[in-house]
Amino acid sequence: MHRAARHSQRRVPARQSFSFARSSQSVEMSTILSASIIRVRDGLPLSASTDYEQSTGMQKCRKYFKMLSKKLAQFPDRCTLKTGHYNINFISSLGVSYMMLCTENYPNVLAFSFLDELQKEFITTYNVMKTNTAVRPYCFIEFDNFIQRTKQRYNNPRSLSTKINLSDMQMEIKLRPPYQIPMCELGSGNGVTSAFSVDYKGAGKISSAHQRLEPATLSGIVAFILSLLCGVLNLIRGFHAVESLLQTDGEDLNDIIAFFLGTAACLYQCYLLVYYTGWRNVKSFLTFGLICLCNMYLYELRNLWQLFFHVTVGAFVTLQIWLRQAQGKAPDYDV
Repeated sequence: MHRAARHSQRRVPARQSFSFARSSQSVEMSTILSASIIRVRDGLPLSASTDYEQSTGMQKCRKYFKMLSKKLAQFPDRCTLKTGHYNINFISSLGVSYMMLCTENYPNVLAFSFLDELQKEFITTYNVMKTNTAVRPYCFIEFDNFIQRTKQRYNNPRSLSTKINLSDMQMEIKLRPPYQIPMCELGSGNGVTSAFSVDYKGAGKISSAHQRLEPATLSGIVAFILSLLCGVLNLIRGFHAVESLLQTDGEDLNDIIAFFLGTAACLYQCYLLVYYTGWRNVKSFLTFGLICLCNMYLYELRNLWQLFFHVTVGAFVTLQIWLRQAQGKAPDYDV
């Protein structure tokens, strides 16, 4: 009796230690591995965590990271890509995407709460103009310090549970779950995309008219006013040319057409600066080309300073159109 009791007392702690070891192992495997901050329009990396592992699975995930970073503008503002034992999650807002790599069993609500925290801190630290005009990769690498601290918190659920409220994020994910990206949407190695990917792009174009642009900057407002001024000047000169043609019949009809085409080009640049439309950057460059052609044709009717003013304003407005991109879903600051 006494031996059996002693034997059972010895076995109970062994079972407890085994279950504890197994549970701790599962906690260790459910982790955030890395995070990156990418500019949406061109895939430029702005900051990233510096602790990539060198396993085979991680190397594959780094390739998926690069492929996704080149196509961020094609996807919704909250997505998940499942890559076997790992998940890549990202959110996009104000022209910047926040990406993270975690194990497949890491909870979705924690993953997107982590990304939301990175987003809020990055927007608070760096303004939109800085991110839009960045030219060097990892020019905000100092943000890695915040990424590392936040990642450590989210990899330690005991300390995390008392600091954040996940109920709002749970409700948001339930109402609007992240888009699950199939592998076929990443395209093959030779750059050929699937038919599903083409259909998805078409669906995105349908809703592109409802997208909003980033907040206007001071330079954007100045560009709008100057473009409007050039349009008004062209319009006034066009009406004078029409009046001269009706009175003296000595005005060239092609000059009148050039003035009114210049007016239409300037006003269309104002439209592109204010509203989002498909192929917006391409349209802005074509409109600038039309402005240059009109001014070349009107070379004899304008002096060099006038030609320089109209062409320079057209180039400046085209640059502002290119800088002011479509914004993603704005972050919810407890609204």
